[in-house]
Amino acid sequence: MTPPRIVVDSNVVISGFLFGGTPARVLGAVVEGKARGFTSLPILDEVRGVLQRPKFGLAPEQVLSFVEEFHLLCEVIAPRTGVRVIAEDPADDRILECAVEAKADVIVSGDSHLLELREWRSIGILSPTDFMKDIGRRHGVARYGAKPRRP
Repeated sequence: MTPPRIVVDSNVVISGFLFGGTPARVLGAVVEGKARGFTSLPILDEVRGVLQRPKFGLAPEQVLSFVEEFHLLCEVIAPRTGVRVIAEDPADDRILECAVEAKADVIVSGDSHLLELREWRSIGILSPTDFMKDIGRRHGVARYGAKPRRP
């Protein structure tokens, strides 16, 4: 089975790195080869910019380490086409641009503007929880990381 091609929104990346939980499991699915991750320089820049905010209290070296780790986890692509879809938050369009260029199957996001689309240009848009349920179904487990179901 070919792993799904995914673009992970910066909010999921940051939440996964800093707080764990389901967003971290999404990143773990990429690490384990259950999904193939893609990102772009604008997404990496957004992750870096958010992590540099004082409220997170991270040293510059920690921010660099997080960004480098995510960079190594995903294939970095350069979107060639700009889109204007999310008028309320044009920064969300960077996720869509990356997904189009990567020929992604799914965008994993916690962003309400993206989640409201549900699908865009045949690319599914799922929350981390729904994505993990989908991965579980693909691998015959009720919850990804759980033991396989017995017939």
